[in-house]
Amino acid sequence: MIGDRGYSRFSSAIPASALRTIGKLNVPLYRVSGGRIGGRLNNAPILLLTTTGRKSGEPRTAPVLYLRHGKNLIVIGSNAGNTRTPAWSLNLQANPDATVEVGRAKHAVRARVAEGQERAELWRAMNEAYAGFDDYAVKTSRDIRVFVLEPTARS
Repeated sequence: MIGDRGYSRFSSAIPASALRTIGKLNVPLYRVSGGRIGGRLNNAPILLLTTTGRKSGEPRTAPVLYLRHGKNLIVIGSNAGNTRTPAWSLNLQANPDATVEVGRAKHAVRARVAEGQERAELWRAMNEAYAGFDDYAVKTSRDIRVFVLEPTARS
């Protein structure tokens, strides 16, 4: 098993298209197994994030590493440091209402972009928990967004 930092180096070295393919394969395995398969990447937990496609209007699901922060979940649109922002990040900016699946539990959330001191603190917490995000930030010149996923009452 490679460590978190080793994974960040590995994921930075493979093409973005390969990462997308791996993600697409992960979604059905995660759902069928309730997260037992595809629900962790080394020590890091993975959730399924379903957003509304900003162009298509269709639901789009992606596996995303997350950090629990109180009642909220934190996700970072690093895309392994690739120059392109991940589609799920752009979708959340266009429509912040989404659904997360953690294991077999499904929850409605509303996303917001963390700014300023909050962003710095959440970035640091995520990087301390699952090393590698600083490596991704060095690799790209784009702004990597940190999202706070807050639970909502919608079903």
